[in-house]
Amino acid sequence: MNIASLVDIKSNPNIPELTPGDTVKVSIRVVEGDKERTQVFSGVIIRLRHGGASASFTVRRVTYGVGVERTFPIYSPRVEKVEVVRHGKVRRAKLYYLRGLSAKASRIKERRLTPQELELEREREESLKAEQQLQAEAQASEPAPEAAQPQAAPEASKPAQPKAEAQTVESKPEIKPS
Repeated sequence: MNIASLVDIKSNPNIPELTPGDTVKVSIRVVEGDKERTQVFSGVIIRLRHGGASASFTVRRVTYGVGVERTFPIYSPRVEKVEVVRHGKVRRAKLYYLRGLSAKASRIKERRLTPQELELEREREESLKAEQQLQAEAQASEPAPEAAQPQAAPEASKPAQPKAEAQTVESKPEIKPS
């Protein structure tokens, strides 16, 4: 039995079509203690893995002379959005050779989009914005259950109950040094 057949995979609408060599900005939610914030990781996609629920992509960037790679699951709800900054022109599926190159040598040429590809890209972006706008309107039109009915004070709705007597705590006798 395969786990992928049991789990229904929902695609993340905020992740566009990606290809190796694209320069992207990935916004991911990071949980630190009880706080949650958005962190942006930008770099070049060096690997795409297709595989159903375990599909992922790896992004590489060089920061202060140190190469950093991070792998993001495509279907994770932690990935808020992926923004393609530029499309790269590459002839390989895995760009591991970038690991051994210096900063200027590791640059990738930009792939210029044809007018047809540019039009398709714009249509995808417009449909994505329209979907997000419809979802926002649907959420705004639904009244919140707590806001619809004002709540009365909890003491007024419950009958008065006698307070429980304080529990006695046995204290240990103090031992004084002699």
